[in-house]
Amino acid sequence: MEFELLPDPYKRTARSKRGLGPARLWRLGWLAAIALAALATALLPGQFSWPVWAAFLAGAAPALLSLPVSGETPREDDRIQSILLVLWAVGGSAAAMLTGGVSGAMAAWCLAPVAAASTLVSSRRLAEGAALSLIGGSVAALAQLAGLTPTPPTGALAFILGFLALTTTGLGLASGLLIGHRRFGARDVRHTAELAALEVMLDGLPQLAIAVTTKGRVTDVRGTPPPGVMVPDIATRGLAAAAAPNDRQRIGEAIARAFREGQISLTFNPALGVERIVALDLQRVSPVMLVGLLRDVTVERTRETDLDRARADAEALAAGRARFLANMSHELRTPLNAIMGFSDIMRARMFGPLSDRYGEYAELIHESGGHLLDLINDVLDMSKIEAERFELQRGVFDAREAMTAAMRLMRVQADGAGVQLRGVLPPNDLEVDADRRALKQIVLNLISNALKFTPRGGQVTVTADGYDGVLEIVVADTGVGISPEDLERLGRPYEQAGGADQRAKGTGLGLSLVRAFAKLHGGEMHIESRMGAGTSVSVRLPVLLAPLKAPTPPSEPPSGPEPTDTPPNPEPPTSLGDNVIAFSPR
Repeated sequence: MEFELLPDPYKRTARSKRGLGPARLWRLGWLAAIALAALATALLPGQFSWPVWAAFLAGAAPALLSLPVSGETPREDDRIQSILLVLWAVGGSAAAMLTGGVSGAMAAWCLAPVAAASTLVSSRRLAEGAALSLIGGSVAALAQLAGLTPTPPTGALAFILGFLALTTTGLGLASGLLIGHRRFGARDVRHTAELAALEVMLDGLPQLAIAVTTKGRVTDVRGTPPPGVMVPDIATRGLAAAAAPNDRQRIGEAIARAFREGQISLTFNPALGVERIVALDLQRVSPVMLVGLLRDVTVERTRETDLDRARADAEALAAGRARFLANMSHELRTPLNAIMGFSDIMRARMFGPLSDRYGEYAELIHESGGHLLDLINDVLDMSKIEAERFELQRGVFDAREAMTAAMRLMRVQADGAGVQLRGVLPPNDLEVDADRRALKQIVLNLISNALKFTPRGGQVTVTADGYDGVLEIVVADTGVGISPEDLERLGRPYEQAGGADQRAKGTGLGLSLVRAFAKLHGGEMHIESRMGAGTSVSVRLPVLLAPLKAPTPPSEPPSGPEPTDTPPNPEPPTSLGDNVIAFSPR
């Protein structure tokens, strides 16, 4: 549906602004009439009088000065128009006084400001012109009463001057009336067109727009009614007639509440289609009037119901899958523990010697079983977390102990990968209230992931610090880095980054478990990486019980002879391997 907008009558094109509008035509006619009157006066024998010629100049001056101003746009300088009206008042009053005052031949020119204002577009100028005309006429009258005006002309000269004043003033007022009529006519046409377009638009609404009174009576209806709602019913019986009998009381309560609170929304079943759903939105626009919309929302409600049902089914399916994985992990771990136990007995040769090949097979069985057990434990933990069955076993301990134990376990893997593993732990206690196993698993997973992406000769640094009740663990490597695309996926279950070689070394549960353990502790995990520069993973847990204690400064030795017995030197930090720097808790 297309609507053609009528041109705005107040907007003039550049061509019309430069042309001769009604205001300019009247001013030119004013000047032409003065010129003709001056010529007729000059042809009269023996009628030369300087006050008359001065009156001609006084009347022509404002017309000449007003020619550059169109007067047809409301955006023109208001001050300029006001000044010009003052000039018209001064010129008309002066001409009247020079020709005998208010009883003289040119007394009609006292109305020149009204005539000039009527040709302008602004209606406010008309009142201003009337006020100036009254002032000019009063000045001319006072001057005549004071005897300051010359003797009024008589005979033919008086006729010429009077005809000039009446003609120019009358034409000005007539031009103003014609301009105003045309202006208001164009405005009426525009308003009529706008109302017609608005009615077409309202009648074409896909919803039903209504106006409702305090008693629920519908005073106006526009648009398309929803299925099951009959417009004649609500127009004659009120808005409550649109609803099924069981919902009509709710409609009345909603109207009363909308008048109290300003707006309300509700849904109901229509009177002729109880299987459908109609939404009603009401808005208060006055103390006695509401406006509202009636629209059919059956499709939207059906879609929402289907989505809720699908979401519930998906959640139930995910919970069932998590329970299945948890149960299967238990069933798989039981025989796997037996395999690892018997392979450990064979490795230890508890029941007799084995050949070298069988001993190697026992080592491989034990190593593969350990790897499989780690994978099963990850799956079991993730399944418990997804099923919301994982419970933290909180306890108070020194976080450095769990981190040192994790680094000790990763020593062999770091040695095999040719990567230097560094630990930077504070020399003072990091007392936390957390799950020891979960904290250890966080460090193990982060180190394992860092070793997977760090080439031989690189470095992995594990840092721990505490501040404001927060334990911060940072594992940084000098590996190949992670692409921005992979960074968006990491942390979700079974998502992996890197090439095929790196993906083959895990299940994609390491970082997701770290994130899950951090959230269970009320913390968060953050990953920063740049291709070719390495990766840094930080975990912040609000589990720190007390701020770090500053190391105790050595006391000043007492004055006197030094004791002969010196305390033994403290033992060096426990070494976790040639490529590990450990700070063991004291």
